Amino acid sequence: MRVEIVAVGTELLLGQIPDTNSQWLGERLAANGIASHFHQHVGDNHERIVLAFRTALARSDAMIVCGGLGPTQDDITRAALAEVMNVELERDEQLVATIRRMFETRGRTMPENNLQQADVPRGASVIAQTRGTAPGLICPVGQKVVYAVPGVPYELTDMFERAILPDLLQRERAAGRTAVITSRVLRTWGASESGLAEAVGERFDALAGGGRMTIAFLASGIEGIKVRLTARGDDAGHAVALLGEEEILIRELITERFGDIIFGVDEETMEDAVATRLLARGATLAVAESLTGGLIASRLVNVAGASKWFRGGVVSYASEVKFDVLGVTRGPVVSASAAEEMAAGVRRVLGADVGLSVTGVAGPEEQDGQPAGTVFIGVAVDDSVEHVLVHLPGDRPRVRAYSAISALDALRRTLDRMN
Repeated sequence: MRVEIVAVGTELLLGQIPDTNSQWLGERLAANGIASHFHQHVGDNHERIVLAFRTALARSDAMIVCGGLGPTQDDITRAALAEVMNVELERDEQLVATIRRMFETRGRTMPENNLQQADVPRGASVIAQTRGTAPGLICPVGQKVVYAVPGVPYELTDMFERAILPDLLQRERAAGRTAVITSRVLRTWGASESGLAEAVGERFDALAGGGRMTIAFLASGIEGIKVRLTARGDDAGHAVALLGEEEILIRELITERFGDIIFGVDEETMEDAVATRLLARGATLAVAESLTGGLIASRLVNVAGASKWFRGGVVSYASEVKFDVLGVTRGPVVSASAAEEMAAGVRRVLGADVGLSVTGVAGPEEQDGQPAGTVFIGVAVDDSVEHVLVHLPGDRPRVRAYSAISALDALRRTLDRMN
């Protein structure tokens, strides 16, 4: 079964709010083996909404409409659905009573505008509302079906899980189709999207057209490049097994080409990866930040339980703080020696087992004879103190953000090497 998602609302086209509903629905459909090949956005215009609905139904078996079921004049999804179904809207008095009670239980009087939320296309059935006032709709259109739900995310998710998904799965079973689609994301840092595509190119070509497994590359800005593996299995166990086999092959290809650049899986961030390694060693961490100005520490404390291993940080932005607090030798502060002394100094000052530092030039002007984007990272573990030099692209905010994740990656690699 092919399901198309149509998100209604001019605010989506204007970029005033992100369309998280379509993203969530796409993930839930895929997780249940239901294909979703097209997503549409359409503004609050009757003719264009009708066109979007007819387009979706021409190429898909079912459609999920998000939004346009509210009580205001621009909420016109019901009328558009009635036109596509070639039926009239009928006011459901039982819905009127239900909506009125919702207002009364909150000590409020129902505005007359809310009456339109009780208008239902003839032949449609209602998805009861449990969290708001706008009911959802299940509308038959020939052999196809349209589900209409409010755009409020927590109302939409409730209706999807409670009514839409069970109905879709029942239709799949009735048609003799069962499948599970599962994805796994490998998160990398230190390679380009094109480089990764080249590294796994032979495997990508081998899978093309097979229908069981696909590979996609997702550029994620300062979080690196993600390699998404998606498997379509006969059931959940089969899909997971297919993913496990493919992950082994893809990891080997990437590691052979780039080394240890895969730092996490699915939602595992770089700071999660660092935390896992520190906990395994029973070690604590302190950071000294110059150009990043606290970005590294901010990322680290996003990890639940960070207080078990993160001692704290020193934002040694001014050179004098590097000299007086961290014990850095007076001289140029954008240098390998300064980075190493900062790492050793913050470890000593905060009583940590591991010290991490970053110093460099965020730009736009050069400093200490170094061009913008030059960053030195220091790592102090046990009796070892070393540095990593990176040259980062972009404007000042990007250089700072790239520096933070690059420093954490350098620490991750060092901890792995020393285990």
